[in-house]
Amino acid sequence: MSAEPFPRSAGSVGWGILATGGVARSFTRDLLLHGHRVLAVGSRTAESATSFASEFGLSRAYGSYEELVADPEIDVVYVATPHNFHAANAELALEHGKHVLVEKAFTLTGDQAQRVTELARRKNLVVLEAMWTRFLPHMAHVHRLIDSGRLGEVRSVHAEHAQRLPQNDDHRLNNPHLGGGALLDLGVYPVSFAWDILGRPTDVQARAVLRTSGVDASVATVFQHENGGLSTTYSSSQTRGSNTASILGTEGRIEIAATWYCPARVTLFDHTDSVIDVFDEPVSGRGMQYQAAELERLVTEGQTVSPLITPEESVGIMRTLDTVRAAIGLRYPGE
Repeated sequence: MSAEPFPRSAGSVGWGILATGGVARSFTRDLLLHGHRVLAVGSRTAESATSFASEFGLSRAYGSYEELVADPEIDVVYVATPHNFHAANAELALEHGKHVLVEKAFTLTGDQAQRVTELARRKNLVVLEAMWTRFLPHMAHVHRLIDSGRLGEVRSVHAEHAQRLPQNDDHRLNNPHLGGGALLDLGVYPVSFAWDILGRPTDVQARAVLRTSGVDASVATVFQHENGGLSTTYSSSQTRGSNTASILGTEGRIEIAATWYCPARVTLFDHTDSVIDVFDEPVSGRGMQYQAAELERLVTEGQTVSPLITPEESVGIMRTLDTVRAAIGLRYPGE
């Protein structure tokens, strides 16, 4: 989608942070840096919540998620737990009348994603996937270039997300009971990117290297999309990659420098390989504030669906990830 988000300081929207891990810290830091109203944090233990609240100067620390979502001054809950808890945590917040920003991967499965989005629709509340790359200025510029026609007809996309992460099987990232694996932690970025540029895949092929714990260490995919385009993605938690992305059109190509899923340089080449456009604008903080600004815009304007990533698209992406997992033989406990 080509709609462009905008960073803005908060008005009356109050945020509650559900979980206290690394991504919750990064998100909270960016919110506070840009003037958003972070009111409270909830954790499974009072000690963890109190420590987090002290670190960020929050006045309220709840020792349970139930207490957090019951706070009447909180309008939006940010869910930052492991993937396998996302659906239940989002549903808890929605049942208490809160809008929800849910970390990616949105849920563990497509069926869970469908259930969460249907609940939000019934409640007339926002549920937004925190695929933060979608909201960044360089991605808005990518869409402007595509919409301008300067690429011609877009025919191919490639993206990778490969990092050397902890290798022990009992780590969260490698634990099937916590939704571990490179695909849901890292691969969701390039898969979402392929969806964003080319639309829904109609054919999904995948190969993987599996760990002894049963989850994937590396995954390669090839998608044929509804418009006839092709995309390839690669994700790995055992090797460090170039972490770049490219979009190929009949009249030119876009290259997004490393790390493409963070604020990054975008270069447009024509079909003679000449550089004709460069976008390289810095952002303050990590850039996680843009997704918060978009959610606040929806809330203050009385809307429930963002053009940058719709609930239907989040469900579709999870179903694509389901198909990839089926192709590589990865099933999570309880499926």
